[in-house]
Amino acid sequence: MRRRKIAVAAGCCLSFLLGTLLNVLFIPGFDPHQQQQPPPPPRRGVTPAIAGSPLYWRGGDRESQRLALARQIRERYEEVVRYQQHQAPAAAARRLVRPLERRLMDLAQQRTSSEQALRLEKGKAPQADSRGGSSPEAKVDLALNPPLLGCRDIHNVTSLHYLGSGYTKAVYKVVLNRTLAVALKSVDFGGHDIENCVKQYAALEDCYRLASYKIVKEMILLQRLQHSNILQLYGYCYQDSNDIPDTLTTITELGSPLEMIQLLQTSWEDRFRICLSLVRLLHYLAHSPLGSVTLLDFRPRQFVIVDGELKVTDLDDASIEESSCTSNRDCFIEFPARNFTLPCSVEGRCQNMNEKRNLYNAYRFFFTYLLPHSAPSSLRPLLDMIVNATGELHWGIDETVAQLERVLHLYKSGTYLQNTTRMPKAEYQQIPEAAIPDENYRCWPSYHHKGCLLSVFDVGEAIEVCENHSQCKAFVLTNQTTWTGRQLVFFKMGSNHIVPDPDKITYVKVTG
Repeated sequence: MRRRKIAVAAGCCLSFLLGTLLNVLFIPGFDPHQQQQPPPPPRRGVTPAIAGSPLYWRGGDRESQRLALARQIRERYEEVVRYQQHQAPAAAARRLVRPLERRLMDLAQQRTSSEQALRLEKGKAPQADSRGGSSPEAKVDLALNPPLLGCRDIHNVTSLHYLGSGYTKAVYKVVLNRTLAVALKSVDFGGHDIENCVKQYAALEDCYRLASYKIVKEMILLQRLQHSNILQLYGYCYQDSNDIPDTLTTITELGSPLEMIQLLQTSWEDRFRICLSLVRLLHYLAHSPLGSVTLLDFRPRQFVIVDGELKVTDLDDASIEESSCTSNRDCFIEFPARNFTLPCSVEGRCQNMNEKRNLYNAYRFFFTYLLPHSAPSSLRPLLDMIVNATGELHWGIDETVAQLERVLHLYKSGTYLQNTTRMPKAEYQQIPEAAIPDENYRCWPSYHHKGCLLSVFDVGEAIEVCENHSQCKAFVLTNQTTWTGRQLVFFKMGSNHIVPDPDKITYVKVTG
């Protein structure tokens, strides 16, 4: 019995050793001679591929990986060309001093062998045979309006400050010539796109070319789409970086990041301005020279604030593609909380899908938080109607922008005050050219963090506000106005110390 147990154990061990040896010898890609050779040193900035990954497979598998990356580069390039050529305005006929394609990425070229497979060839644009397709002469020009900022302008920057990064780009704030603050955008070598691509293909330079086409596409859209709520493109620069020639940096207008929590603490007037800026932008995108443009990555972080106006800053995920359909069931839009089905037109296109996608995203990210809260009471019914109509997609962008412009008119003209009772409970003494420097109290929302500074249409509205604040005993009209032309007023809890001020008028409560 003891010998039998020893024999069984020995047999198990021998089977295990033989199985292990066979697995080692016959797994795909294993070459005993090749294993004895030291692996090549990794390129700077490239994460070494994990042993056993497709990058270390022999023959066609590794080649197919390389060709897959080449196809992606070609597809990204062709997308850039489509946006450059699509309904280009006549003003775009002006050429750059240096054609953009001389500085573009390494592109895929058709293999000249009988296989006609794609391969990468440095320094050339996509080739095609005489039957059509991309041409070696295809150009991707940007007709930038002067003044055009370039490499010379950003070589001696000051106050370099990292602002943030996303999947593809990193953004920096710099000061040019010690006077002009701008934003610099470039491919983030530590970002999601580059990191994942390098892990899969182990080709840093080609992965950079693929990612940088997003910036080129954004450059083209920033130039083609001219609107006050789209960030301005100032120029660009190509320079060597990370052992890669001609890496791209764009120079754009600088804005402040959109912080929703801070925005909720601002006045309703400023929050309404953000929503109005947004619908004006979406109205333009729905009727742009390129057709209806949708923002596929529609989040608050894709926008910035410049002088109180909302501006879109990221356009690399914008699209002008209209969904085709054969029935209404093909026109299905899915959101986290709601789904919609749009009509399919007789032309086989989903009606206004790009426009409606933008509008519902505006509703769920902006309107629900910014429009109704702390709005003037007489405007709330109209604002609630706007929020509900956009949340159900009952309106298109044309009706939405018309209704918000109507709110603006009611607010600027003071018409919204006509249906309110404005009989003062107290009398107020007017003191011209006078101010109250102290005796502040805090209110919300306020334009001043240490006092109560609000905007009013006229003195009558200032009196109404003062009587609604139990602390208010006086108020001071300033010569400052908001973006709507309304006057800024300081509300005070007393009037014990009044000083001369030629630019202000003080009103003191004397009865009541």
